Amino acid sequence: MRQPRLSSVVERRLLVNYRVAPDAAARLLPGPLRPQLVHGHAVAGICLLRLGSVRPAWAPRAFGLRSENAAHRIAVEWDGPGGVETGVYIPRRDSASRLNVWAGGRIFPGEHGRADFEVHETPGQMRVALATWDGDTRVDVTVELSDELRGSELFADLAEASRFFRGGAKGFSATSSGRHLDGMELRTDAWHVEAGRVRSAASSFFDDPDRFPSGSATLDSALVMRDVPASWWPLPAMASEHGAQPAR
Repeated sequence: MRQPRLSSVVERRLLVNYRVAPDAAARLLPGPLRPQLVHGHAVAGICLLRLGSVRPAWAPRAFGLRSENAAHRIAVEWDGPGGVETGVYIPRRDSASRLNVWAGGRIFPGEHGRADFEVHETPGQMRVALATWDGDTRVDVTVELSDELRGSELFADLAEASRFFRGGAKGFSATSSGRHLDGMELRTDAWHVEAGRVRSAASSFFDDPDRFPSGSATLDSALVMRDVPASWWPLPAMASEHGAQPAR
């Protein structure tokens, strides 16, 4: 089945970013992927994404759907036909949408688990919490908007952070088969991010000492994208060299 290109509006995309020891990140990656380093650190995090008006690119906006979604991500690079390419590896995707869970990996790339979300937003602050149905993963973060990016050891300022994440538009997700990675690319002509200040953050994924031994994953920064039209383009699947399966 040919997978469709999807149109959407990114109503809210909250990126909560961690500095990670390169060896800890590398242990979670399938070949041919390797950690993309910034000032000697691997970069990982959680993308908490509310999409609106999601529909095949040919369909009218009125037929679009809305959903809360989450992706745990690690910034990666790999050797492509034209040289080194960059993107993200996604060991786990979750959604509040039954359709996303059913269609992910079938109609469009990216297998999803099911999760319940709790969201509270004001113009200047947002709290997003989730718990997955399998009981494996919990997230609870509160971020307030800021006029500039402060306290990050990964990025000197908001402009540098924006360039880095815009360059990671290709995402490759673990699949249950373990033999390949599903691929999808975010495209937009209206890219814009705002700085956030983390007020609190808890993540069972990043707080797990089996994945990240003490001191190997440190909260670094947060970015927010709001009300940005975007399309999602399927990418050819990438062969997985040592059977990466969705984190559960």
